[in-house]
Amino acid sequence: MEYLVTMTTHVPAGTPDKAVDDIRAREAAHTRELAAQGHVLRLWRPPLAPGEWRTLGLFAAADAADLERVLAPMPLRIWRSDEIEELTSHPNDPAPMPSSPRFPESAEEATEFLVTFTPAVPEGTPAHDVEDAKAREAERASELAKQGNLTRLWALPAKQGVSSALGLWRADSGREMQAILESLPQYPYLRTRTTPLSPHPSDPAVPGSREGDQ
Repeated sequence: MEYLVTMTTHVPAGTPDKAVDDIRAREAAHTRELAAQGHVLRLWRPPLAPGEWRTLGLFAAADAADLERVLAPMPLRIWRSDEIEELTSHPNDPAPMPSSPRFPESAEEATEFLVTFTPAVPEGTPAHDVEDAKAREAERASELAKQGNLTRLWALPAKQGVSSALGLWRADSGREMQAILESLPQYPYLRTRTTPLSPHPSDPAVPGSREGDQ
């Protein structure tokens, strides 16, 4: 199973800088061990407000209990709260991500984005229009995957009877990302939320990832 974990750290006021630096160093080392074991697949930074300390992580575990066993020993867990989303297979997912992914140099230059898709069909829309768009969506997703824009696509657990999807994308800019989304046949029938991602120093997908904080 794969999981998206939002990790938010709150360092207690008055904590000595040396103690923070020590835990950050141990966190980076432990993260490399988890990556080698196939549990940490990706790490990113989302947009942060001043003073915020958050990381998004793509984890692999057998189940929720196994994931907790992976997260619990992480050194920063003493100051950290984790929000977990279970990710399941989506029919338009281009391919499973290997445990130690490597990407072409040109792809690394692009910005990555996480995009959440939630159905939002306008009232009165003919059902056959929605079904036609859904049928064409798979072909368009395949095209975008071959172009290097779509990396992964997952289904999210249904909330209040509504099933959403989560995609990992690449584009040269936010403007290009929006244009890509608008090219999707289902775009008129979806509500999207786009999160630009920044590189994380401990991301196992980056060759020679260096030590860094969470």
